[in-house]
Amino acid sequence: MGGQAKAKKKNKAKRKDTKPNGGALMSPQERMKAKMQERAKKKTAEKYTIDQLIEKTEESIDNFDFDMARLYCQRALDIEPTNLTLLDMMGNICAELGDIEKAKQVYLNAVELSPEEGHSKYMYLGQIHTGMEAVQYFSKGTEVMLNTMDKQANEASVLGAAAFPSEGAVSKKDVSVAFCSIAEIFFTDLCMEEGAADRCKEAIDKALQYDEHNPEALQLMASYLFSIEKTEEGREYLKKSVSSWLPSLQKEEESLASTEQDMEEEEDQNKSNIPPYESRITTAKLLIEAEEYEMATEVLEDLLEEDDEVVEVWYLLGWLFYLQLDKQDLTNNGVNFRKSAWTYLSKAKKLYVKLRCEDAPMFDHTEQLLAELGGEEHGAAAAADDDDDEAGPSVDNIEDDFIESSDEEDAMDH
Repeated sequence: MGGQAKAKKKNKAKRKDTKPNGGALMSPQERMKAKMQERAKKKTAEKYTIDQLIEKTEESIDNFDFDMARLYCQRALDIEPTNLTLLDMMGNICAELGDIEKAKQVYLNAVELSPEEGHSKYMYLGQIHTGMEAVQYFSKGTEVMLNTMDKQANEASVLGAAAFPSEGAVSKKDVSVAFCSIAEIFFTDLCMEEGAADRCKEAIDKALQYDEHNPEALQLMASYLFSIEKTEEGREYLKKSVSSWLPSLQKEEESLASTEQDMEEEEDQNKSNIPPYESRITTAKLLIEAEEYEMATEVLEDLLEEDDEVVEVWYLLGWLFYLQLDKQDLTNNGVNFRKSAWTYLSKAKKLYVKLRCEDAPMFDHTEQLLAELGGEEHGAAAAADDDDDEAGPSVDNIEDDFIESSDEEDAMDH
């Protein structure tokens, strides 16, 4: 009897923890949290409209205060959880904050709610995936963009000059960039797949079809042509790409501008054309391969001005000057190529250790080049013999700028 009573009591307790429909009841703490959230949601709705919360979110984003932007955006989503504009903003904010998993969830939710509208979610999902999965997201995003462009064209034909750009307007450059993303994957991750070269070329052609001046598309075409040993054609595409944003080439064009307004518009256009940092490192590599050393030097030195703690940039500058050692006895505008090569490679080596990089082949090559240049003593002597030469940054007190040699040895072992 006692056992049965206990069993009944136990079953009763279990029934107490379940809803009539079989779902689990919330604990007191969970109920309290839900009430507080509901109260906050109502308070927010009373205090702010959705438009006001979006405005606050945008202001925070403009001020690079992404934590505050996330709070405002989340408050707005509490009120309208299926608002596509808000979901797109939240995905962007989470990406900026480095919360990749949350951004992914937000964008996938947006895809489920509206698969045929809004291309940006597909572009982001393509960026965080690899291989064919990435291609599928980019391709879908491109499809959505082209449909949007058709709608824009129809609106413009109906409304004529009175037509205003609709929300989520798409430009030909946007489409070109999307095709570049597809081409890049077939050029790298999927390069061994059957038909990869043809699909890569097809995507590059499409990118140039929609924006023939897109520096990224021109550079990809150069890379493709280099890969099939059409070096001269590749060099022309590469120079055309670089000429759209490299400062020295732009100054030549700006000097021909007829008015001050033209020059300002040209400058704004040039800034918008400048590719991302990593893309410009690729540009420098291609310029070195094409033996366009002066352009490569300018690109790499501009990158150093933006961020002087990227090992690869120092290494490439050292490699670039090393490749020109045979010009040492020719007219070279006062540049000591041996000294420059040693300086940049020494900096690359020390920065490699400081940052504990993991690119072993690059480090091994740096060591090899320094040895061929005569080691530290020879390099320092070369620098001392030619203090007036143009040779890049000084290596004086370079140890102090980084870390002690004992730490370097530990890092090397690691």
